[in-house]
Amino acid sequence: MNVRIGPGASDEEASAIGTALAEYVGNEVEVYVGDGEEPAVVVSPPDSISSSSHGDGATGAAATNQAAATASATEDDLGPTEREEKLLEEIEEILEGGHEKYKEQLPEEGKLFVRDRIDLWFDGENSKFLFEDGKFAEFDADDRLPADALITGAATFEGRDLHFMANDYTVKRGSMAAKGVEKFLRMQQRALKTGQPVLYLMDSSGGRIDQQTGFFANREGIGKYYYNHSMLSGRVPQICVLYGPCIAGAAYTPVFADFTIMVEGMSAMAIASPRMVEMVTGEKISMQELGGARVHATESGSADLVATDEEHARDLVAQLVTYLPDNADENPPRSEPRAPEKSPDGIDSIVPQHPNRGYDMVDVIERVVDAGSYFELKPDYGKEIITAYARIDGRPVGIVANQPAHRAGAIFPDAAEKAAEFIWKSDAFNVPLLYLCDTPGFMAGSQVEKDAILEKGKKFIYATSSATVPKQTVIVRKAYGAGIYAMGGPAYDPESIIGLPSGEIAIMGPEAAINAVYARKLAEIDDVDERAEEEARLREEYREDIDIHRMASEVVVDEIVPPSSLREELANRFAFYEGLEKDLPSKKHGTIL
Repeated sequence: MNVRIGPGASDEEASAIGTALAEYVGNEVEVYVGDGEEPAVVVSPPDSISSSSHGDGATGAAATNQAAATASATEDDLGPTEREEKLLEEIEEILEGGHEKYKEQLPEEGKLFVRDRIDLWFDGENSKFLFEDGKFAEFDADDRLPADALITGAATFEGRDLHFMANDYTVKRGSMAAKGVEKFLRMQQRALKTGQPVLYLMDSSGGRIDQQTGFFANREGIGKYYYNHSMLSGRVPQICVLYGPCIAGAAYTPVFADFTIMVEGMSAMAIASPRMVEMVTGEKISMQELGGARVHATESGSADLVATDEEHARDLVAQLVTYLPDNADENPPRSEPRAPEKSPDGIDSIVPQHPNRGYDMVDVIERVVDAGSYFELKPDYGKEIITAYARIDGRPVGIVANQPAHRAGAIFPDAAEKAAEFIWKSDAFNVPLLYLCDTPGFMAGSQVEKDAILEKGKKFIYATSSATVPKQTVIVRKAYGAGIYAMGGPAYDPESIIGLPSGEIAIMGPEAAINAVYARKLAEIDDVDERAEEEARLREEYREDIDIHRMASEVVVDEIVPPSSLREELANRFAFYEGLEKDLPSKKHGTIL
């Protein structure tokens, strides 16, 4: 062992230091003084040197202390012991995951090994894997199962700290059992303490039926997942990405999460497997037909977004988190303001003069929000309503907009449910709301009644009523029937009601109103031309009554603004009401879900 001490030390001091260290480490010690190239003293271990080398007690103790301090800074011949090397080998074995034959199947399914997936998410700029918990779960079991098929820990993702879990599909198909369940629960409970978001990277075949006694019905078993999901709901954002067929219990995590991303051709979720479905109902169906990405993106509405592959899924989540705070106590992060992608000057040209003519509301939105910030959720479900995040002058907003390009913007049950859930989530995480209203109202008919238009419409109105974030409502064109109620109308405590010159507010449109009120009177006019003239007069009279100028005159709306200045108007209003706090009546909670 070589030790270098400060210049000016005497031979006696060098000898004392060398003797103390030789006795301490049991090896020969060479002591160098200052910049000397040759050792000032060479001392062997105690059994080959005389006791006089130790000096007196005080000097020896001082020398020992100085030697220990010097050694800790300069020793270079110590390394991992056999004990540590064994531990490192054990960790390496765990990190390898399940049997190699299962890992070889992953590329065929277009998916990554779970440890490589974690690298994809957390190994890059502004992202870092921090630590893992429970790596040694089931390590001592007779049938060793690496990490018990479930990885939990913490990481930094796009500059944001979060908790995460990830199933290892190479170990028992990512199935869940006692130790993995316990790790999952601990991760959720820690998120409740820290107030940090949770990311679920799901690829699980469900619970291990042959081991259910240890985790299924227990108070701290798999059922507690969903209790914890419920406690976390609205407290921190929960984001789930599906990488495989998640069945039964495993399928509840995606639907309990606030935001769910599925991967095309890879992801699926269902209450039961195709084989179980056939046993119970006799129906033969594939996994993708039963619960694939397109099913849940277009039919059930359980998927918020569909990714093309693993990298795309990560990109989508990276965009999503820019609109969300870490928890309900914080505000969403602001970004540098950017001008709209298209000029606001074109808004009035986009909105047709005729109230029944269709157009794409996205063309209006792109002229209001910051360029590149439009981020739509559930784009293929309930298309007659748009739910999207965006930024106006750098501030995140949640947009609820009727879409006249689909079903004339009438509100059907699936769209009402979609809007209600979006409003509820946005309000939970302090994202202000922007309503862009152009709707003939809720759809009527026998089929929508069977599809629960009243029940789902009620939820839409309830969510709007209960949202406490700042709300701005723009009457773009039609605001008919109860549609204006759901869309943040004057009675629903918006901070502002802004009208564009194309706006109308009424129980129903002119054609329907004239037919409902004056049908008998018109029928009594025998002359066809006279009847048409009277009908046109009544329609024009009715239209004047519902025109936005009349509404502004009656102070039903706060302001009519030139469409070209709509962005500036909204930016100023959202800035002015930023941080506004509104209280709901004192109660345990509402009864409308």
